[in-house]
Amino acid sequence: MIPALATILMFQLAGEVIARALELPLPGPVLGMIGLVVAFLMAPRLAEVVRPTAQGLLAHLSLLFVPAGVGVVAHFGVLSEQGPAIAVALVGSTILAIAVGALVFAYVARLVGSRDDG
Repeated sequence: MIPALATILMFQLAGEVIARALELPLPGPVLGMIGLVVAFLMAPRLAEVVRPTAQGLLAHLSLLFVPAGVGVVAHFGVLSEQGPAIAVALVGSTILAIAVGALVFAYVARLVGSRDDG
């Protein structure tokens, strides 16, 4: 279990180092996961060694959400005061993002001369 966990964490660390060193817009853990998948493809035995530990981590993934829940409970007073404003901001920004996306799509479709084949 320790070697498998060390392997997972080493790939995460390598991804983080690469992402920060090259100033990539991709999170380090994502790069590490990509590297781990490539390593699994190149060495299937590694995948078999890491599989039980990874499955154990995935089985208890809900524990990682505990800090977020504690944060919500700890700041419940602020959330109850600012809740309506937060809700309006979330809904408004979502509607605005969808509208801007649709307008940009329509503009680009018109720009490249896309036509309706239907």
